[in-house]
Amino acid sequence: MSIFVWPALLALSLGLWGLTREHSMWRDEAATWQASHRSPAEIWHMVGQADVVHGLYYAVMHVAFALFGDSLLTLRLPSVLATATACGLTALVGARLAGRAVGIAAGLALAIVPAVQEHAQEGRSYALVLAFVVLATWLLIEALRKPGRWWRWVCYAGAVMLAAWLNWFSLFALVAHGVTVAWVRPGRARCAGWGLAACGAVVGTLPVILTSRGQASLVSWIRPLGWSTVLGVLLTVAVAALCTRLPHARRTDTPREQAALPRFNLAAVALPLCAVPQVSLALISVVKPLYLTRYVLFAYVGLALLIGVLLVALTTRLKARVRVLLPAAVALALLALLPIELRLRTVESRVDDVLTAAATVDRVRKAADGVVYIPAARRDTALVSPRQFAGLRDLALARGAVESGTLKGIEAGPRDIERAMLAARRIVLVTDPGSRRTGTVRDRAKQRVLDAYFVRRSDSVQRGRRISVYERRQPPPPRHS
Repeated sequence: MSIFVWPALLALSLGLWGLTREHSMWRDEAATWQASHRSPAEIWHMVGQADVVHGLYYAVMHVAFALFGDSLLTLRLPSVLATATACGLTALVGARLAGRAVGIAAGLALAIVPAVQEHAQEGRSYALVLAFVVLATWLLIEALRKPGRWWRWVCYAGAVMLAAWLNWFSLFALVAHGVTVAWVRPGRARCAGWGLAACGAVVGTLPVILTSRGQASLVSWIRPLGWSTVLGVLLTVAVAALCTRLPHARRTDTPREQAALPRFNLAAVALPLCAVPQVSLALISVVKPLYLTRYVLFAYVGLALLIGVLLVALTTRLKARVRVLLPAAVALALLALLPIELRLRTVESRVDDVLTAAATVDRVRKAADGVVYIPAARRDTALVSPRQFAGLRDLALARGAVESGTLKGIEAGPRDIERAMLAARRIVLVTDPGSRRTGTVRDRAKQRVLDAYFVRRSDSVQRGRRISVYERRQPPPPRHS
């Protein structure tokens, strides 16, 4: 049991440290907040239009908010608990394949990874995906080691499907598991069991996959693959591949397993899990930009397992005790990563903060009678904190977010927006820092009206958002003949 507990405790401690992030909430978490506060029927209506890939997560968070109330703690605690579970399960996977010491080292290594710490403190689905992928990996190992128990394959298919319903990019882990099965060559019965389980999971996920294809525009903002990302993927996979050469990565626990599955070892599980998701998504991103680390966060499980092997190999080479060297290595790693860890718990670690923007609007709204958003997605500021916008008319909005089943509502046409803005005396603008001269036709119309007919009276840029107050220009005095 201690194999699970120590990595889980470390992940839990790191997750709870600075959890409210200076009382901030960034735009992705704002989407979770506003969507999860809708009724189940409203969430169902929304996922048919937008964000179906997060539909199950929004339903889970709806229950969490109903049970535990509205707070940043409720928003982020499920991710903290999921990350702690993932680290504990990673330790169990490592222990099952390569021994207790490797397992504990792997679980602790996963908890320390900066990307894992980052998403452990976010109100998004990626930490839950991580936990279900590790659970599926553990169930795969158990099913391969103990054939003839069909219910293990049913549980495995269920874990894969739940991960995919939380984010179907997790199916890259299923592909990695397929590589593991091919590597191990476990025999016809086990291959058939995995094949049936995999098909069942994919079929069960098809509604999400097919619906999300019609919502592809929601990820159109992702930038093309950069060289830094490519180098990062190559370096990660190279380190993992080198670690597979170590003895602990290729050992098999028992003589019976050695005879039945001679190729079944930690390397066969960890290397595909590390390499396949990252490389696959990177290759797809050459054609269609989709690569974000959080989409394949679970690939770090494979890397952590192999780092666990490396740490145990070092203790053997140095003839040191694992109980002494392992805590020392963890402490040194935490100390070396301290600047990153401290930054992850500040507002600056994320793109923006909707709560500070809403508070700024609250201070200036009494002098205004309308509000516009450039781009329209910045309406999330009001959807998260509606009280701070009381008395302000949304000059561009035609249908609200809940009514339209969207995350940002549906805006009127450019001419209607222009007429509404010209009827206002003072307007609050919620936008991003810096000048934005591009965007949709509606956004360009808003900016054109502000430039031509209004004067900016105040301007505030804080925590990644800009709040400005514009006043209607006074008409020039009439000329006397």
